[in-house]
Amino acid sequence: MVNNIFKIENLKVGEGQPPLIVPEIGINHNGSIEVAIKMVDAAKKSGAKIIKHQTHIPEDEMSLEAKKVKPGNSNKNIFSIIKNCSLSEEDEFKLFRYVKSKKMVFISTPFSKKAVDRLIKFGVNAFKIGSGEFNNIPLLDYISKFKKPLILSTGMNDLNKTKEIYKFLKKRKVKFAFLHTTSLYPTPDNLVRLNALNEMRKEFSNLILGYSDHTLCLNACTTAISMGASIIEKHFTDTKKRNGPDIICSMDPKDLKELIIKSKKIFNQLKGSKNYLKQEEVTRKFAFVSVVSDREIKKGEKFTKENLWVRRPGTGDFRQTDLKFLYGKKSSKKIAPNMQIKKNHIA
Repeated sequence: MVNNIFKIENLKVGEGQPPLIVPEIGINHNGSIEVAIKMVDAAKKSGAKIIKHQTHIPEDEMSLEAKKVKPGNSNKNIFSIIKNCSLSEEDEFKLFRYVKSKKMVFISTPFSKKAVDRLIKFGVNAFKIGSGEFNNIPLLDYISKFKKPLILSTGMNDLNKTKEIYKFLKKRKVKFAFLHTTSLYPTPDNLVRLNALNEMRKEFSNLILGYSDHTLCLNACTTAISMGASIIEKHFTDTKKRNGPDIICSMDPKDLKELIIKSKKIFNQLKGSKNYLKQEEVTRKFAFVSVVSDREIKKGEKFTKENLWVRRPGTGDFRQTDLKFLYGKKSSKKIAPNMQIKKNHIA
């Protein structure tokens, strides 16, 4: 099964399509449905066609030991962070319906089996799989049964593990895409490793590839697009003045608008091949060269290397490739210096 294109509702993703820019509000709303809606409005205004959320049901995705573990970008334990930042099922359904009312696509990352069930009940048409769940075989197996397109981040996994998951998903006959990412918040430039996209393309030639970004600017995103990334995901907030562990590596509305505009420009600039363009003819006429007399040529004189040369513009009867053809031919008339050689100049 070829995975080079799939649809998420009305959005085509993959080969021949403009890059899909995915703003992730994630947990940036800090558990507030009102803030989440503001973020949706800001993303819509910036031109986004899709919103990505995170569906957390803390008690189902984490054991009690999670209360003793702190992520690298916070002083609080991961259980309390997620508990405080997650939306209830009622509020998340409000968010889902609000996104739909804006004629945008809603996708989310489920972190547990119950989260998957919730999203299926909502009617989502695709799942985003986070890097932490990329090698969670039981969860991936459960999600795959619903035959929804999957977008999977591959952070914290090397190429060999990525190959394993590729084979696993191929057997389950689901459409999927892999995103290269570095699971550091924020990610320093020297650890972005965009060359991984080239390695993955070589290994997975028929797969949609993209990039999930956690840097402090848009440079890595635009570079990834120029390397052929079909999906770009980045955290999003309506204002960087908000508090939260992911705010530091989030886009704001200005960034999102800029990224969407640049993604379209780069996509158009990447099209085409090294071929002859009719549109360049106007430039060829003055930029190319024609064969000219390098000095006065008498009637009956033979054309030689000594009396012929090439100069702009390229509007003459003979181009530089015709020099050897002209050598040895005789002039039908007297030709002044620095004049284009015409067909009627040949005896």
